[in-house]
Amino acid sequence: MIDNGYCTLADLKSVMRIVDNVDDAMLESRIEEASRVIDDYCDRRFYVDATASDRVFLAPSSDYVLTDDIASTTGLVIKIDSGNNGTYSTTLTAADYQLEPLNAVSKGMSITRIVATSPGRFPTTKAPAPVKITAIWGWPAIPYPVRSACILQAGRLTKRGDSLLGVAGFGDLGAISVRNIDPDVQKMLAPYKTATLA
Repeated sequence: MIDNGYCTLADLKSVMRIVDNVDDAMLESRIEEASRVIDDYCDRRFYVDATASDRVFLAPSSDYVLTDDIASTTGLVIKIDSGNNGTYSTTLTAADYQLEPLNAVSKGMSITRIVATSPGRFPTTKAPAPVKITAIWGWPAIPYPVRSACILQAGRLTKRGDSLLGVAGFGDLGAISVRNIDPDVQKMLAPYKTATLA
């Protein structure tokens, strides 16, 4: 069984033209491995938590907070530590902030920034972290390029079994390696790379 994979077993088997079930467990393992490679490469993940949980954040400006990926507005609660004592006693209302990118969830994107609707709303102290957010973390839907990248990378990892020394063949520039993330996968994932880990 695949745990938070970015493509299905049927997706991979279709691309690899596999019609039997002999290697299904191994293929599922490659899909999961490829999915975690994608997580590491992008510094984020594209699956959604089952329930909301708390995370704390620093505010680089009193006007906004950058967050990990928020997958839904359901259960979203934003609290601030106005007294700099770790109690997060002030709960913001929806009128106090704007979620960005605008309309992110309806476009299948995550929310990554919270902007105050009035200046100076967020404390900028460094410790304790002044903003606590309760949210369902992750990405609302797996983007199509991420799905395609997972299929390609999982196929590459599967073929590695046929080339234990890490060489799949030879091209114009020499040996073709199967050890690293595929260059085409890197291109597909480039728009999704971030410095913030969800």
